[in-house]
Amino acid sequence: MASSVNINTTHAYQQCVSPDCAATYDVGEVRTSCDACGSLLDVTYQWDQLPVPDSLKWFEQKWARRNEPLCRSGVWRFHELLPFAKPEQIVTIGEGQTPLIETDGVGKYIGMDPGRLYLEYEGMNPSGSFKDNGMTAAFTHARTIGATKAACASTGNTSASLALYCCSSKLMQAVIFIGSGKISYGKLSQALDYGALTVQISGDFDDAMHRVRQVSEKLGIYLVNSVNPFRLEGQKTIMLRVLESLNWEVPDWIVVPGGNLGNSSAFGKAFHELHTLGLIDRIPRLAVINAQGANTLHELYQGRGLRWNEGSPDQSIIDKYYAELDAAQGKADTIASAIEINRPVNLIKCLRALDCCDGVVREVTDQQILDAKSQVGANGMGCEPASAASVAGAKLLREQGVIAPSDRVVCILTGHQLKDPTATVAYHTADQDEFERVLGSRGVSRAQFANRAVKVENNLDEIIQAIQLNS
Repeated sequence: MASSVNINTTHAYQQCVSPDCAATYDVGEVRTSCDACGSLLDVTYQWDQLPVPDSLKWFEQKWARRNEPLCRSGVWRFHELLPFAKPEQIVTIGEGQTPLIETDGVGKYIGMDPGRLYLEYEGMNPSGSFKDNGMTAAFTHARTIGATKAACASTGNTSASLALYCCSSKLMQAVIFIGSGKISYGKLSQALDYGALTVQISGDFDDAMHRVRQVSEKLGIYLVNSVNPFRLEGQKTIMLRVLESLNWEVPDWIVVPGGNLGNSSAFGKAFHELHTLGLIDRIPRLAVINAQGANTLHELYQGRGLRWNEGSPDQSIIDKYYAELDAAQGKADTIASAIEINRPVNLIKCLRALDCCDGVVREVTDQQILDAKSQVGANGMGCEPASAASVAGAKLLREQGVIAPSDRVVCILTGHQLKDPTATVAYHTADQDEFERVLGSRGVSRAQFANRAVKVENNLDEIIQAIQLNS
């Protein structure tokens, strides 16, 4: 195959995810659901009409063209596998330059054999989280249809990413919806600094999501939350980079935090497409990890038996659970604010991914999340609490014997440590009042791996003695 291809966007379209409906729509339309049945949409391709590479190794020739923006991007380097936009329409800020790091230190904590545990560090994206992978794709689509404003509801990372793309490109205004007190300063500071119009409403993320969808429809604003099918096209490339880093070998497990379930949905779609195209010979297993305080997927999947069921999941199970949440006025509550979501918009797509990838679902406590987070940090890769849910979940699955010590496991670290420094400092602090205020109220009772500051008087001898005692 030639070193470059002509992307023909006439072979891309949007399609309802329900097999019983399968309605299709033009790729140039702005949609978040199917008119015919209300289901979510996929971006789908007529692969037999497109010049698909014969092997994933074909993409390696782009490494020599790093001076070209699309080859430098860790998303658009794989343009041939998400060919919905022409090259001249693409908006990129160099996203996706993220490392896959083998770490025996974290592997030992989980219980893995040496050389079997990898962390995909998505916190190294320009805005500090995995969201940039999807935002470049959604923002590109927004540009193709002439949008002037783009909106999202956010616990912080989506808003930071959207605001960054808007201010970097100068193509649109960012409008972000956040809930009261439900966003860390590390993330809010980004949205404010990048010039986004920030609307803070009374309520949580689910309330903000409900309102932003209403407002976007009424005012004709382009919605970039992961209900947008183009967001998930960009997030597929996280898995392509994982395969690339493993010399195109498929790992045994992908472990990912579960919030709005966009990543797990995108990963399932990626592997299904790659397998269908003959670019991989097997599909890895998928583990989606909820925080215990925001465990809708775990409750529905593990507790109530909800399944993809060949595209006909039992909607009554979902409706009954949400009615129970409403009656109890249940709100998500976890230190892992990025996955503090009760009504994940990609629930149905995630069920499909779990079916495709022979997946499992688990929940972990805030205590388990923070202990795992400390071990990620102690091995040189600071992450926000939500990221550490993947490591905590892998440890749980290892203890349960679901993951074998010899399996090759990739945990996704979704966001940078500095996204939520308050939780990190509180875990390591010697100030018991601060620990209780931030963490104790959430059921965290100990900091087993705390690295506390040593307090000494401003005296040379005492400082030297303290260093010697603690070395």
